[in-house]
Amino acid sequence: MRFRNALTVFGLVTTLAISGCATTSEPEKVETAKIFTDSYGKVTDAGYALPAIPINKVNPKFHRQIVSYNTSEKPGTVVVNTRERFLYYVLSGGKAVRYGIGVGKQGFAWQGEAYIAWKQAWPTWHPPKEMAQRKPDVAKYVDDGMGPGLNNPLGARALYLFNDKGEDTLFRLHGTPEWASIGTAASSGCIRLMNQDIIDLYERVRPGKGARVVVLQ
Repeated sequence: MRFRNALTVFGLVTTLAISGCATTSEPEKVETAKIFTDSYGKVTDAGYALPAIPINKVNPKFHRQIVSYNTSEKPGTVVVNTRERFLYYVLSGGKAVRYGIGVGKQGFAWQGEAYIAWKQAWPTWHPPKEMAQRKPDVAKYVDDGMGPGLNNPLGARALYLFNDKGEDTLFRLHGTPEWASIGTAASSGCIRLMNQDIIDLYERVRPGKGARVVVLQ
């Protein structure tokens, strides 16, 4: 009986050993090309009812999509190509999520590197003092801020960019209710995305110095 039990245990151990040798870790999932044209419908988020975007009126190249993207940047890096009006969130396997963006108008464009220090859902908007000097009607928001809402210029989400010294650059990646401005140079320097897109990007980003942002002109 002991001999039979020993054989049973030996067989079980052998089976486990063989299966252990045969088991390999699952390969990392590589996203395939995909366009998310159907992702711009009405969204209820934190009690706010974001209206559907008439996405058929937006050039298809600016619809969120996964594309092939050759870069030396690490996955998780955000690359903003202001000339092309695209923002790329780098994935593994030579892929990236590409979003259409609106960029700074002439005189407000910027380039360089930063990192996403923190992010905020339904942020309060504090326009810089320089903007208040140009637009006196927003001066009341400099100190107190404009509360979150559908008409807030930062939209549903904001990602705050800091430089390598840990200083606020005052530039943001943010949502906008002005979907028709995507693909244009209309902002005061910040990079704007459609609200449904900034919500998607917000979920992907993990703030910190590893959340590198490269802005190309």
